[in-house]
Order: sequence, then C-alpha cells, then structure tokens
Amino acid sequence: MTDFPWLTTLWLAPAIGAVIVLVLPASQRVLARSLALAVSAAVLVFAIVLAVRFEPGGAQYQFVEDHEWIPAFGAGYTVGVDGIALVLVLLTTVLVPLLILAGWHDEREVGSGRRVSHTYVALTLLVEAMVLISFVSLDILLFYVFFEAMLIPMYFLIGGFGPRSANLELRQQRSRAAVKFLLYNLFGGLIMLAAVIGLYVVTARDGLGAGSTGTFDFRTVVAAANSGQLGAAPAVLNALFLGFMFAFAVKAPLWPLHTWLPDAAVAATPSSAVLMMAVVDKVGTFGMLRYCLMLFPDASSTYAPLVITLAVIGIIYGALLAIGQTDVMRLIAYTSISHFGFIILGIFAMTSQGQTGATLYMVNHGISTAALFLIAGFLVSRRGTRLIADFGGVQKVAPILAGTFFISGLATLSLPGLAPFVSEFLVLVGTFARYQVAAVIATGALVLAALYILWMYQRMMTGPVKDGNERIYDLVPRELAVVVPLIAALLFLGVYPKPILNFINPAVSQTLTTIGKHDPAPAVPALPEAGKADHPGGVHK
Repeated sequence: MTDFPWLTTLWLAPAIGAVIVLVLPASQRVLARSLALAVSAAVLVFAIVLAVRFEPGGAQYQFVEDHEWIPAFGAGYTVGVDGIALVLVLLTTVLVPLLILAGWHDEREVGSGRRVSHTYVALTLLVEAMVLISFVSLDILLFYVFFEAMLIPMYFLIGGFGPRSANLELRQQRSRAAVKFLLYNLFGGLIMLAAVIGLYVVTARDGLGAGSTGTFDFRTVVAAANSGQLGAAPAVLNALFLGFMFAFAVKAPLWPLHTWLPDAAVAATPSSAVLMMAVVDKVGTFGMLRYCLMLFPDASSTYAPLVITLAVIGIIYGALLAIGQTDVMRLIAYTSISHFGFIILGIFAMTSQGQTGATLYMVNHGISTAALFLIAGFLVSRRGTRLIADFGGVQKVAPILAGTFFISGLATLSLPGLAPFVSEFLVLVGTFARYQVAAVIATGALVLAALYILWMYQRMMTGPVKDGNERIYDLVPRELAVVVPLIAALLFLGVYPKPILNFINPAVSQTLTTIGKHDPAPAVPALPEAGKADHPGGVHK
C-alpha cells in the first residue's frame, strides 16, 4: 500500500483535464488545445517520476491502492503497477502530448460552423485516462468497465473528426468505419462480460470472496488459479479463457478478427489513428499477457498452438496485403496487423525471451507506427491525396520529411540498430525455443517487410518530381517537435534498450513463475563415447 494515491492521480489528471477543456468558452480554441497539451505533458512528467520511484527488483505490484467499490459483489477499486504495465504507461504518456501537438489543426467543421477543438482534445485526454486505468487495474471488473468505456470516445474520434472532405461518400465511409470499429469491439466485450460473470460465479462457489460473495480481485483469483483452488472443470476454465481471449483478439487485433482496423485507421485523422493503433490496441495484447495467461494458465497452454498458428497467419497476411496497397495510410495500417502477430506470437510462446520481446515490441511498435503514420499524415495533408501513385520525387522538395519517413520505414522493417529489431529478434528466438516451424515461417515476414517499405519509399520519395508535388513543403517546427523525439527514441532504444528491459525482465520472470512455465532446455547433441569411431566404419583418422 502507498500513502499517496500515485496511480489514481495518474489517470484522474487527464480525465479532469478533459472536463476543464470542455467547459472553456467556445471562442477559446487555442486555449483549449494549449491546456490539453499542458495536461498531457504534466501526466508524462508524473509518469516519469513514477518510473524513477519504481523498484524493478521489489514487489510484483507497486503503488497499490485498495478501496471498497461494490462490496456486495466483491469488487474493489484496486490498482497497482508492475514492470510490464509501467512501460505501457510510459508509452501512453509519451505519445499523447505528441499526438495532441501533431493534431493541432485536425478538428473539422461541424454543422454549426464552429471549430470543435475542445471536444477533439478532450476526447483524446479521456481515452488516455481510460487506457491508463486499464493498465494499472488489479480488479477484473474495474478493468472490464474501462476496457469497454474507452470505445466510446474512440468512436467519436474516428467518426466525428476524420480528414475533412466535401465528398458525401467519404463522410459515409468514415461513419461506417466508426460503427464497424464499435460493433466489433462491443461484441468482443460482451463475450468477455459473460466470461467475467462466469469467473465470478466460480470464485463465489469456491469461497474466494468475503462471506458468500465471489471476488474480482485479480491477485486473489490468480493465486487460486495457480494453486489448484479453482474447482471448476477444465472445460469451464477453457470456455472462460476463450471469452477473455476473444475480446482481446478483437482489440489487438488478431487475424481473422482484424478487418475493422484498416478502415478505422484510414477514416480517422492521423493522430487519432495512432492513438488507436499505438495506444488503445495495446490494451488487447496487455490483456492477453496479464489476464489470459495468469488467470487461466492451463487453458493458455492448451490453446497456445492455435493462437500461435493464427498469429503466424496474421504476420504473413498483413505483410502480403501491405505490399498490394495503393493507399499509403492503408498500407501502414496493414503493417500493424503483421506486427501485432509478432507480439501475440511472443506472448504465447511462453518463454522469457518471447514475452520480454513481446512487451518490448508493444513499446517499439507504438513509437515506430506513430512516427511513420504521422509523417505520412503530414505528407498527405500537403498533397491532398493518399494514393501512392500521386507522389514521386518528394525527397527533392522536402528532404527532411523524406529522410525521417525513411528512418521510420526502416524501423518498421526492423533494421538492426533501430528499436523494433531488438524486440522482433527476441520474439523469434523465444518462439523458436518451443515452436520452431512457427518461428521459421514468421521470419519470412522480414523479407516481405523490406519489400513493402522500400518499394513504397521508392515510389513516393525518389525519381522526378511529379506534377503537383512541387507545392509540398518540408516539416515545420511544430511537426519537427513531434517527429524528432520519436526518431530519437527509435535510435536510442535500438542500441540501448536496457532502461526499458530493466522494468520488463523481472515482471516477465514473475509472470512465468506464477503460471509455472520455464524456458525449455536447449537441445545439446550427445558426444561420441570414448574409444568409438565418430564416423561410419569405426576407423579413426
């Protein structure tokens, strides 16, 4: 327990900031954006202080706050953070101020003719608050509430603030993409709700709660699940696992539940699309690692081969479809489907290297996707088209934009020396220890990634300047303030990931110990017996 409510302050600050922004006078558009940026920057500073105070070798969950919430149901307001959650908190708090700055002019005109800066930045802060409490929640019901609630502000960001267009068909596509996003994720959430209720019934029957109630306390249920105190039949636990896993697989997303992602990413503004892919969707992979594995260790082992298979299909599928895209924003969206496959592959390999790589991949994917998608968004806003064929020769008129786009693209294909390489390498090595065939097939995506990134760069940035591209100008100071920190992070973590791994490694070790998993021993070929030939015929040379 802690005297100061660190984690409550962490998520409540952006929520309160969102409310304050909304009550500002309608004429104070610049003030609304500036206040939102200041609040998000303050939350980042607070998260950094939290990381400095965190003890990687200490208790598994730190800064724990535990209060009654709904005692009749055994639900409490219980929050705490481990190393895995902490690095995702840092990712979220780093990206949100950059996204607010990148989307400084992203709000569009609405029916009244007023610009709605207030609503746009307030929704962004609200999503940040809900994601943060999802990462730090140690109560299953509390997690579920915000896991679902974050869909609402994200829905409005996708459907209400997409790229400006007078084209009715494009506006209808935006609405359809937002509805598709919401329906897919709500359906997944409803399946998860049934599993949450089922798990509560099991805990009540086994007497894990106070009196005759069950419990939603994550730590209590995990301890019972891994000590054999959950008396439910394996078939019941398998069904509960599938309920949680389905919801997380939709949000992550995992093939074949991915179809909402490319439409939503293209329909939203670049900043909102990055918020969705780099921040919100990480709650899905985080949920797999924390809730699926730790609550249902035996069911996770049972279904691991199936999940591994789907992840490998997603890796190759996303890469192949990215190659065939003519829309630059849709191409980048499909690369995320491939990358989420790598993350899920590392989680369900259930090795220390695989899970460490998967967690680090969540961070690195967030940074690299943010850089590539935002720079592409800056370029599209200048040219007014997303079609790759309309570009060409951009590096001659906007060399800094082209150069940063190139570095971000190289990070996306996991070039050694850039951050994603370390995490992808760890995932593949960790997966090979248990699933050699899956690791070998997934490695093929490295070649495909080089193809879709380099071919895209060649078509858009090199060659003669095409008509209309001479008007493209280079990155302005506001955009550089967004891009430079992301590029710096990709370079720094590419050569020195130790500061992040210091948080991740102990948490992964504790997770594997909790679920009773150990790294497989490496296969060592037997040495020939003394005095016997080491080659056919028995004759020594």
